[in-house]
Amino acid sequence: MMNAQDSTSTRPYLIRALYEWCTDNGFTPYVAVRVDDSVQVPREYVKDGEIVLNISYDATSALQLGNDFIEFKARFGGKPRDIMVPVGRVIAIYARENGQGMAFPPPVDALPDGGGAAPASSAAAVPPAAPAGAPESSADRVVQLVTPESAADVGTEESDPPRPPAGGGSRPALKRVK
Repeated sequence: MMNAQDSTSTRPYLIRALYEWCTDNGFTPYVAVRVDDSVQVPREYVKDGEIVLNISYDATSALQLGNDFIEFKARFGGKPRDIMVPVGRVIAIYARENGQGMAFPPPVDALPDGGGAAPASSAAAVPPAAPAGAPESSADRVVQLVTPESAADVGTEESDPPRPPAGGGSRPALKRVK
């Protein structure tokens, strides 16, 4: 009998579900990826150890959202490139138009106590507080992505001071929602 600890990760299933939700609603699905040697992307587009990829039907060909890898072909600066991202390196999937989506815990090597630096981009995961008495786990956590402009519309606790928008653009940022 398989128990929860032996089961496969929910991450690839959640990525596929949110990809489908984006496309069904006419949104452009983006994935934020923490880059290391296992990630096959154009390195010239990596910033602060991360890259954001448009995985929409119009931007890709031969897209495969597998349990272990996200694979597709895309053009960068007019040059066709083969892209391969291990699912475990995906730190968020969201709709470009409204920032709604899901963030995942960063890979172990990207955590401060794991020897790497925590992600510095606006796609970094902000884990929600666990209910009292709930056991801590490394399970995927759900976080709503919002643009800085819409962050004022999301209710916050008084203990969470408002944060200024990063870069002043309309790029999505994470905001903890309770």
